Amino acid sequence: MTLPAGFSRSTDATALYALRSDQLFDFLQTQPEPVQRWTAVNAFTAVPGSALLVPGAHGEATLVMAGISDGDDPFALAHLPYTLPEGDYRLVAVPGQSLSFARAALGWGLASYRFSRYRKSERAAARLLLDDSAHADWLAQLAACCRVRDLVNTPTEDMGPEHLEAVVREIAQRHGAQVAVIAGDDLLAHGFPAIHAVGRASHRAPRLIELSWGDPTHPAIALVGKGVCFDTGGLDIKPSDGMRHMKKDMGGAAHAIALAELVMACTLPVHLRLYLPAVENAIAANAYRPGEVVATRLGLSVEIDNTDAEGRVVLCDALAYASERTPQLILDFATLTGAARIALGPELPALFANDDALANDWLAAGQAEHDPLWRLPLWQPYQRYLKSTIADLANGGPSRMAGSVTAALYLQRFVPAALPWAHLDVFSWNDSERPGRGVGGEAQGLRAAFAMLQRRFGSR
Repeated sequence: MTLPAGFSRSTDATALYALRSDQLFDFLQTQPEPVQRWTAVNAFTAVPGSALLVPGAHGEATLVMAGISDGDDPFALAHLPYTLPEGDYRLVAVPGQSLSFARAALGWGLASYRFSRYRKSERAAARLLLDDSAHADWLAQLAACCRVRDLVNTPTEDMGPEHLEAVVREIAQRHGAQVAVIAGDDLLAHGFPAIHAVGRASHRAPRLIELSWGDPTHPAIALVGKGVCFDTGGLDIKPSDGMRHMKKDMGGAAHAIALAELVMACTLPVHLRLYLPAVENAIAANAYRPGEVVATRLGLSVEIDNTDAEGRVVLCDALAYASERTPQLILDFATLTGAARIALGPELPALFANDDALANDWLAAGQAEHDPLWRLPLWQPYQRYLKSTIADLANGGPSRMAGSVTAALYLQRFVPAALPWAHLDVFSWNDSERPGRGVGGEAQGLRAAFAMLQRRFGSR
């Protein structure tokens, strides 16, 4: 197996001790006097996020102490891969320390990540010695999170609808899944008029990508991801600062792809279907227009109040299609609203669900996995913000109130009330540097979703 960046199988590795501040004194009593002196001279107190490398007589590293707070936090050691000198390090258990190797390794791998498609990293990350006794699921989770980052970080010229399709086909071939694609004007012939309306102005054909995998006798689950590969805003064009990072508007599709890949890699006993409406919201003579009435797969007519509220328009066809097979649950991911970021900031995805048990399971998994999300209400009185005088509903309205709630309410109209459904409004992006989470594409709520599915459906 090719190891991900930041890992080694070398037997010659420097000992690395993860310590809370209250453990430092007892630990030092087990160490030689020079180590104690060096620690005192450097005023090292094992505060979280700190590290101290202890040199030997010839300047070589003899051991490393790293300060942590919560040993269960995947990012407890995420400050180390580019803080420590290049080399191999071996995580050593400290008496009384509940540090999880799998979680520490996951965070180490995420911290070692660099998007290197267009330029090489300035230096290699320090390498953590792999512990073969740890459950391998963390490696699959690391790969899934890096998959999201890679997809979101890639500029649109290399990550358009056809590229998303190629990614899905490659993953499907590796895991024995089937892929079906409906593209261009065939969307109209097969009953996906809303996806076609949003994507018709691009030189790249819009498409619905569908992947299926697993034993049909197993519980059926559906994953849906918003795949707007670039969003100009359409004729309601975004300002330049609002358009700058719109390569990430397919972040929902990236999450759904990565979660599907994770489910298949870990062979969860489910019958999986993945649905990706993949488009570019472009500007051309045939772009869909404000005030236009668009048909949908479900038969509801939608007045286009704002062409920049396109994500919900493509998702409604995909959600209606996913519902037709009556899966046990539907999860959708979408970079849907700026309003969710205003409410919760960039780090906390907004969760909406029509089923309390599903929502509570996902929230609990988020807390357990240190992959947080926050539930917001599907407040039905706000349906009034989506009223149209000429169509069944509008994709927006003049009010700026409760923008993320109204977007979720729009999606809810296209899912049967009796079918458990949850929608995650993700930012898919780090706008500032934090340990293990560099600026750029990010997976949010993904590990929590997988843990929730594992707990619900078990493992083979």
